Amino acid sequence: MSTEVLAIIISAVGVVLTLGTSLFAAGAWLIRRFDDRIDAIAADVTDLKISVARLEGPPRHLITAGRG
Repeated sequence: MSTEVLAIIISAVGVVLTLGTSLFAAGAWLIRRFDDRIDAIAADVTDLKISVARLEGPPRHLITAGRG
């Protein structure tokens, strides 16, 4: 194997490793951002449910206990 072919093979392996590492890092970053947004939305939904429950008040009882 000549020196030129060896240099081409080594540089090709380096390019593949660099691209693979950068794609993995970008994917991990995207997943982390999506998880943060989902957690924020879940917290907002919980706050909204609590607010609606406070507006509606306690549940009304349709059957009342008779005195007698």
